Amino acid sequence: MPELLTTDEAALYLRLSERKLYELVANGVVPCSKVTGRWLFPKAALDRWIASGLAQPQIARETPPPIVGGSHDPLLESALRDSGSGLASLAEGSESGLRRLARGEVAVAAIHLHQLTDGKVDEIDANIDAVRTAPGLHDAVLIAFARREQGLLVAPGNPLGLSDLPSAAAKRARVAQRPGGAGAQLLLLSLLAAAGLTPDDLELMRDICQTGNDVAQAVRSGRADCGVATRSAAATAGVDFVPLVWENFDLVLRQRDYFQPQPQQLFAFMRSVAFAAKAADLGGYDVSGAGRVRLVN
Repeated sequence: MPELLTTDEAALYLRLSERKLYELVANGVVPCSKVTGRWLFPKAALDRWIASGLAQPQIARETPPPIVGGSHDPLLESALRDSGSGLASLAEGSESGLRRLARGEVAVAAIHLHQLTDGKVDEIDANIDAVRTAPGLHDAVLIAFARREQGLLVAPGNPLGLSDLPSAAAKRARVAQRPGGAGAQLLLLSLLAAAGLTPDDLELMRDICQTGNDVAQAVRSGRADCGVATRSAAATAGVDFVPLVWENFDLVLRQRDYFQPQPQQLFAFMRSVAFAAKAADLGGYDVSGAGRVRLVN
């Protein structure tokens, strides 16, 4: 099933009549976006919407393991090491991180999510909306880590002259892709939808790149012509970068864990000169708001 569903596909998936689905859309109840005159329904958002209505059993919660799950990021990886916080990393993608956080399998989730609003990619509120509606995270707090730049990674010199995803589709460029719940993959799908395209319009690699660094290596080795990742991933691998968007990269944890020593040590480091210097060295980051509370559920 595609990641973006049409009205009839969404109605079938939800086991509703199209009339009832349109009624939910009109009332702003069901997650959807209008693109080029038609409604599209992100399947992952529908799954979260369904799950948010499930009754959750009350269980005694244990202290989560000292792990930061979710999305991979070079600056975060460096901060975990240099802060001395003792927090480990488990990079599996933004949506996976939120699920693990809800199950108590990680202490923190690193996320960068994207959604369509009025046919445009909206990353300002996407992380906030995802945490607000995530099942089992009614007591979460969202902390700003950094603003970072995402774009197309291309071979040195950009031999195909790529400028965006439509140009990649037009030139049949081989496009690296990330796992389904990864923020970069959600960004790719959102940018396609905003341009009136679908994944079928791209020459997508069959092999999945688990991280942005893997995308960079695929481009560097010639296995892919391009892929969506951060400017820092491009710089580290020595490939060229075509800017597309700036996004919020945030940390999510439960309110009761916010004041624990390990997260607090990481947050203190995020306010340091060393952290800002590392961000500048990697490139493609704005850490002026690092540590700011963006949401308290």
